[in-house]
Amino acid sequence: AQILEDVADERRAIIIEGKEEALKFRTDAEAEIRERRSEVQRTEQRIANRQENVERRATNLERRERKLSDKEKTVSELEHSLTELKAKKLTKLEEIGQLSMSDARNELMYSAEQEIEHDLAIRYRDFEEQARAEANEKARNILALAIHRFAADVVSEATVTTVQLPSDDMKGRLIGREGRNIRAIEKATGVDLIIDDTPEAVTLSCFDPVRREIARLAVTNLVSDGRIHPARIEEMVGRSEKEVSELIWKSGEEAALEVGVRGLHPDIVRLLGRLKYRYSYGENVLQHSIEVAHLSSMIASEVGANVKVAMAGGLLHDLGKALSHEVEGPHAEIGADIASKHSVAKAVCTCIAEHHDDVMSSTEAFIVSAADAISAARPGSRRDTAENYIKRLQAWKKSGAHLTAWRSATLFRRAAKCA
Repeated sequence: AQILEDVADERRAIIIEGKEEALKFRTDAEAEIRERRSEVQRTEQRIANRQENVERRATNLERRERKLSDKEKTVSELEHSLTELKAKKLTKLEEIGQLSMSDARNELMYSAEQEIEHDLAIRYRDFEEQARAEANEKARNILALAIHRFAADVVSEATVTTVQLPSDDMKGRLIGREGRNIRAIEKATGVDLIIDDTPEAVTLSCFDPVRREIARLAVTNLVSDGRIHPARIEEMVGRSEKEVSELIWKSGEEAALEVGVRGLHPDIVRLLGRLKYRYSYGENVLQHSIEVAHLSSMIASEVGANVKVAMAGGLLHDLGKALSHEVEGPHAEIGADIASKHSVAKAVCTCIAEHHDDVMSSTEAFIVSAADAISAARPGSRRDTAENYIKRLQAWKKSGAHLTAWRSATLFRRAAKCA
């Protein structure tokens, strides 16, 4: 009986627990159903509102389309009426002006072109005059600045062609028995030894300045030594050739270092050194080349050109003069060919070849040509008379080339030297 009673109690507890769970499930389900129903109602409301908005927009669009169609009709009618009015106006204008529309257009275009061309010509002339005035002023300033920065001493020197003797008795010793000594000197040096009535001096004559310098050194050493015979003459000439060769190399190397041009071929340096013994109108060509290099670099830096090309072109522009006695042709072409064969930059070769031309193909070539003219034509650079020197100074003063770049003390000193 106790067991049955316990089982009945347990059954009742299970039944009560099941009813409670069922009630809970029912309550949750009903809440979920209510929530979903409210959500569905909200969605239906939104759909209804959206549909109402769509219908309203459709109505507005239909209204706008009707308005646009009405406006299009009005615009087309206006365009048609404007076209008719324009045609009538053109017809009436053609009747009044007695010109067709194409003729009137051509005449109007021609008149406008003439007026524009006239205005352009006036403006172009004004701009050209203004540019020319500014260019001239700037060019004068640049040249004056370059000359002022490189106010070098006068490079004019006389070509050495005479050798002083201690006495006139030395002339007979130079001639030798039956003229063997003078023949040996002329044969070894390639220079004509002229012995005349000039007291205590002999003259050396040769177109090659290097040979003339070798002969001068050889004769000077022979006179100082006192032993003059064919064997001694050959020895002295050989020694003088080595000495002059060393001087030539040293001079060319010093010129390149002074200017700042690097990487030159040894043959170019040697030819550059030979210019030390070459003179043009009394002006030392090597000193002239160094001066042109400095002036070219200064002008190039002012105008924004390639300074290195202008400097190298200025230094090597007269390179052909070192061989002008041996090779036929203008020295500019000779120098350009030699420089090109020795791997000098093409732009530098162009400066060398064109520095005497009327038309240059590069800015640097024009700068080298201008620097060459400045160096050669400035007062005191070449042998001249005092009268021409003063005339040149007056011409410079009249041209307004800023003579303030030259200090007055230097000018007077150079004038005194020239006189």
